[in-house]
Amino acid sequence: MKTLIFLIRKEFRQIKRNKVLLPIIFIMPILQLLILVHATTFQIRNVNIGVVDNDKSTTSLNLINTLGASEFFSITAFPAHISEAESMLAKSQIDMIMVIPQNFGSNLVREKQADIQFIPNAINVNFATLAYSYATMVLRSFNIRIITETTPTIMPVQHKVVNIIPRYYFNSEMNYKWYMFPGIMVILITMIGLFLSGLNLVREKEIGTSEQLNVTPIKKHHFILAKLIPFLIIGLLELTLATVLGILVYNVPFEGNFLVLVGFTFIYLFVVLGIGLLISTMANTQQQMMFVAFFVVIIFILLSGIFTPAESMPNWVQKLNVINPIAYFMKVIRMVMLKGSGINNLIHELISMTIYAIIVLSLATFRYRKTS
Repeated sequence: MKTLIFLIRKEFRQIKRNKVLLPIIFIMPILQLLILVHATTFQIRNVNIGVVDNDKSTTSLNLINTLGASEFFSITAFPAHISEAESMLAKSQIDMIMVIPQNFGSNLVREKQADIQFIPNAINVNFATLAYSYATMVLRSFNIRIITETTPTIMPVQHKVVNIIPRYYFNSEMNYKWYMFPGIMVILITMIGLFLSGLNLVREKEIGTSEQLNVTPIKKHHFILAKLIPFLIIGLLELTLATVLGILVYNVPFEGNFLVLVGFTFIYLFVVLGIGLLISTMANTQQQMMFVAFFVVIIFILLSGIFTPAESMPNWVQKLNVINPIAYFMKVIRMVMLKGSGINNLIHELISMTIYAIIVLSLATFRYRKTS
């Protein structure tokens, strides 16, 4: 036990002496949480629209004013021709084109219907889909207003109406920051656990201290634990700091038990620390370790459901998440924070992450024994 405590003290001293590592551990996570939560959002505001008004009637002007009054759109240009509008769209001067054909107002009066064309910039498919959906919502309200203004009111008729009152569980305000904040927390904890632990071991190889330790009577499990425990403690501190920051800055609700989240984070850190150590045993330089770890982490993050729902992915892709620790922890942290789930609701994730931790740490220890 004394040997393990001595080695842990050595690791903390090395971290303290590293002037580059300390800002990465404590300052960068705060900055990333303050910036990335605002940046990683699929909500859109102020879509710049170029209007090609070939009708120039009172009705078309009312439609333009209705669209411009929406919080989602800004009317920024009135191209004279569709070719000019397409040129502006190609140069990214506008995000979407609305074409109002000739006789729009008269067709609406005589034939009770008229056509409108929207041409969004679909380089970003998600942006184009949302912009079109928002425009459809605005047109629907415009249609209701037109019908109300033109329907005779001589003989009022009592219409049967079904009122729809939505109630959103677990995120009643539909605040996208509450959804993204846990995801950014997962990424930060993963980066600190996986990269820093792996780089620490590879650095020992590069400067030659690992060879000196190998000839000492230190047992291999002492060496592995000494590499894990400091970053395990740092990871739990990062979790606490991020949780407090989310509650104070973003008003993220914390419905669950914090100790449950700490317990799952404890297991998850063993997983990512084990992966970092496993990669470092196969790498001879810090550059090699960074390349391999970056490749693994990027795949795990994209498949985990942090940015896009995993349920919308193909079935064969969803099956790959069986070996994706970030997907397990992503589900856990959102369910505990936003839903208030307890251990009884997360038994599958608990068992899976525990088995994952045992396998990865065993492989890392075995691999280090082979290469030492």
